[in-house]
Amino acid sequence: MRFVIQRVSESEVKVDGQVIGKIGKGFMVLIGVCDTDTREIADKMVKKMLGLRIFEDEEGKTNLSLDTVGGSLLLISQFTLYANCKKGNRPSFIEAGEPKMAEDMYEYIIGKCKEQVEVVERGRFGADMKVSLVNDGPFTIILDSEKL
Repeated sequence: MRFVIQRVSESEVKVDGQVIGKIGKGFMVLIGVCDTDTREIADKMVKKMLGLRIFEDEEGKTNLSLDTVGGSLLLISQFTLYANCKKGNRPSFIEAGEPKMAEDMYEYIIGKCKEQVEVVERGRFGADMKVSLVNDGPFTIILDSEKL
């Protein structure tokens, strides 16, 4: 499982020109799932993400977590995080999770986050989405379950 976490001052996602998710201060997270991922892996990833202390305190040090600053989440499914570009110039996506399993895992992650974060917005699995954000910092963290 892979999360690309961007600390944002604002972010939104549109489908067919309509805003379906929008947050202010918080994390915009791209979520990639592979076939070997489990709920236990998702639990570890969510715990690590929500525990990240990457917001600045009063001294300007990255020392505060999402809950400490009252931040929100925008969670976007992103199978292309498992793109394999080793051969040729056209990426292969065979390492990405099978769609039904990946969607179930995405929904599970959203549910786990809603247990701990007041505002959790989301994209639409499998849709053509337009995501915009103001990356605050910029600050971007990549979490890979194989490296946790």
